[in-house]
Amino acid sequence: MIVRLLADVLLLIGAGFTLLGAVGLLRMPDVYNRIQAGTKAVTLGALAFLAGVALLQPQWWAKLLVIAGFILLTNPVGSSAIARALYQAGVRPWRKGD
Repeated sequence: MIVRLLADVLLLIGAGFTLLGAVGLLRMPDVYNRIQAGTKAVTLGALAFLAGVALLQPQWWAKLLVIAGFILLTNPVGSSAIARALYQAGVRPWRKGD
């Protein structure tokens, strides 16, 4: 009973952070801020979601751990590569006066 409640809370937290990441993609002023919102919030949301699923399905722990490691490795690297490519292409960061 307690494990199910904790799993449901983690699933809701994961969904909430994923929603906040999506809202951040819509609300941020430039592409660099959008990358930040999309990467950080969605990574945390996905990890919380995976933890919730792991509590509901204990036999999936190994697979979920591999997925979490893949997310933790690829999200920061991918966002950094995208940001660097944009900067080298001449896309300048937003400034309040612009």
